[in-house]
Amino acid sequence: MILSPSDIALPRGVSDFLPEAAAKIGSIESRLLRVFELWGFRRVITPRLEYEDVLATGMGDELKGKTYRFDDRQSGRLLALPPDITPQIARIAATRMAALPLPHRLSYSGRVLRQTEIQTGRSREIFQTGVELIGLDSPEADAEMIVMAIEAMQVLGLETFTVDLGQVEFCQGVFQASGLSGEPLRQLREAVSRKDSSAVASLLREYPVAPDSARELSALPRLFGGREVLETAYDIVSNSRSRAALENLRQVLEILDIHGVADHLSIDLGETRGLDYHSGITFEGFVTGFGEPVCSGGRYDNLTCRYGFDAPATGFTFNLLNLLQTVERRPELQGCAATDFLLFNTCNDRRNVLQVARQLRSQGYTTARDIIRRDYAHSLEYAQKMNIRCMLVISDEQEPYRAVRSCDGCAIRIERTMISKPGLMNYIEESQGEN
Repeated sequence: MILSPSDIALPRGVSDFLPEAAAKIGSIESRLLRVFELWGFRRVITPRLEYEDVLATGMGDELKGKTYRFDDRQSGRLLALPPDITPQIARIAATRMAALPLPHRLSYSGRVLRQTEIQTGRSREIFQTGVELIGLDSPEADAEMIVMAIEAMQVLGLETFTVDLGQVEFCQGVFQASGLSGEPLRQLREAVSRKDSSAVASLLREYPVAPDSARELSALPRLFGGREVLETAYDIVSNSRSRAALENLRQVLEILDIHGVADHLSIDLGETRGLDYHSGITFEGFVTGFGEPVCSGGRYDNLTCRYGFDAPATGFTFNLLNLLQTVERRPELQGCAATDFLLFNTCNDRRNVLQVARQLRSQGYTTARDIIRRDYAHSLEYAQKMNIRCMLVISDEQEPYRAVRSCDGCAIRIERTMISKPGLMNYIEESQGEN
């Protein structure tokens, strides 16, 4: 049976990544993990399957609604594909690492699946690379997360980006002081998240609150911008929970000033993302010209205790597919899937070409053999289409090797004795420059 193109199509929301894109994703991932390693974070690898009830313990309602579930024939229990890696890290810290001294500095990289509405066009598969810092409750720990995220974006060559800081306790204090609950509070939170001042005003007419609370709620959609937002908020809010949150944010900003990253920061005190999950500082990283966040994170002190291990925690994660769209045109990521050499053998004896391949690989050059028997022109065309930098022609014992740069067919003759020298690739590049 031969399948039709429609029969072999992928489900909506998932993609194949061919060598060029896969190599760029790999390059981004390795650079991020290297930054995390330099900050003292150690990598863990989480499973692609968990028992649904265990995983759900560490998730809010939103993530629970996006989880793929199915029956396990072996245990009879419900299994789930994780929609987020952070709950898995919390479980690991609370169980497998509970006897180890704090803090835990853990990094990870993996893929998760989330249910999405078909019409949104969003990917169901998310590539996450991030860190979790478990066991420290201090402004310095929050600042460390933000600085690491900024440093990672700089390592990727991003220049025009902003990290938006929020403090969910500030919003929670304002909402709590209002006395609203249930559907009125849900509508109000939604209006604040949209920065819709007129909708907030309309809801406050429908659901009256005390004058002080009305002033605080009305201000939430407008409390975003630079450092001046902090002073404005101090003048507006009077509830103790929100004022404590402002003091915490002020302390974090003082530490960030020492790190010299103030130019990349903005403040959004009306940010309601993660109100049911986070417990303090939150942040999102945005690249100019790209509408989706490339990273997000914040404090979540109440997560590990759900697994029986009460410890403060903070962290963040990068969305690699969003990052790919922002950095894929950068020169240092171009051609990273290229192969150095294609070996074209004109002899019937393959021993010579296999020896050359071993020698080149031992020097760190990526090397492929053109095993298919075809003529020189077709091999060169193959090398050009497959992003192979150089085709090395291996002929009989009496003739020297010849290297052909695939991009323009320029030929360079290489003496047999040069194959074992470390400077071979430099010689090829210099010779190509002279032609």
